[in-house]
Amino acid sequence: MPEGHSIHRLARQFTSVFAGQALQVSSPQGRFAAGAARLDGHVLTGAQAHGKQLFLEFDNDLFLRIHLGLYGAFDFGGDESFRGASSIGAPRRVGEQEAPDDGGLGTYTGPPPPKGAVRVRLVSPHGWADLRGPTACEVITDEERHVVLQRLGPDPLQQAKDGAEDFARRLASRGSPIAALLMNQEVLAGVGNVYRAEVLFRQRISPWTTGRSVQPEQAHALWNDVVDVMADGVAQGRIVTTLPGDRSDQAEPVPVSEAHYVYKRQGLPCRICGTDIALTEMAARKLYWCPSCQAG
Repeated sequence: MPEGHSIHRLARQFTSVFAGQALQVSSPQGRFAAGAARLDGHVLTGAQAHGKQLFLEFDNDLFLRIHLGLYGAFDFGGDESFRGASSIGAPRRVGEQEAPDDGGLGTYTGPPPPKGAVRVRLVSPHGWADLRGPTACEVITDEERHVVLQRLGPDPLQQAKDGAEDFARRLASRGSPIAALLMNQEVLAGVGNVYRAEVLFRQRISPWTTGRSVQPEQAHALWNDVVDVMADGVAQGRIVTTLPGDRSDQAEPVPVSEAHYVYKRQGLPCRICGTDIALTEMAARKLYWCPSCQAG
């Protein structure tokens, strides 16, 4: 599932390549035909992200709310003026030039035929975006958007300077293990399986530490670390949590094998203490941790 940094990159891309333009909105799959009809022909005025939620705002005061979930993904394409990543998973910076989607003929003639079950297609004069497999895709009002936002915890990429107190308060009110709480979007919006494992290691916190036993200063340090690593994720287009001094391979860009401290490194020696990284399950997801560095 894409984590919060990817959704913020996606919002930036929509604003960059579609904002201010009237869009043709359709549902090639047919499952979103009624919703698409409410947005078709209207101007996209902007895009915002909060945690893993994406909101596309249109000039008729309606929003397209999207949650990609485990299987959702966007594909993009367009002419030579269409700047952006070709898909949500591509490790490219917003604004990096993509090859024109012209079939090699040198002339853009519009989007290609839909491939697979495209829930929503958005088309501008210069490009297109196809959405497949989202967990949530609905047209909502601004009032309904605020209801969604009220259910979510603070977003480190939206509230870097003023979200720490709210995060600490939400942690302190719960007795569940912190590794489960960090995945709870009502506690902290945007963190997924990679970030939870990595920031807990970076802060040397046991995954089984309960939320109410986390001291305020420890909660603030954890919040600040999440802010830093997620901001790096937005800038780089990928999650790199290791410090340069902890990598055996100093190549740039950072090799995949050197990007993380514990995530997907079960059975390998800890980069700090040499203990084998452990693997367990929490909150229905695999959890990676160091039994020595995170002994609690």
